[in-house]
Amino acid sequence: MTDCLFCKIAAGTIPVKRLHEDEQVLAFPDINPQAPVHVLVIPKRHLASHAHATTEDAAMLGHLLSAAGEVAQAQGLENGYRLVINTGPDGGQTVDHLHVHLLGGRHLGWPPG
Repeated sequence: MTDCLFCKIAAGTIPVKRLHEDEQVLAFPDINPQAPVHVLVIPKRHLASHAHATTEDAAMLGHLLSAAGEVAQAQGLENGYRLVINTGPDGGQTVDHLHVHLLGGRHLGWPPG
């Protein structure tokens, strides 16, 4: 997707601080942090949202969550963290590329919003 912000980031066209990267996923700080630690973890392959995922995406989705856990550990979030996947306009998704928000570094209240 040539016009997708996160595809451009994954391709290296738009520079970011790469906190974690492997063949399938990339993690980088959110530009509008909502917690002391706010990292986005994205698949490098374009997938518009969680709603667009199929059973063929199961391995990638598992890897995405596993990578988020590795990033949480590397960020020192031993007291806990929250993973959020916003899906669609009513779910608060603002970039049409699947991404996981990793939030931590403070107590996170419930309900979230």
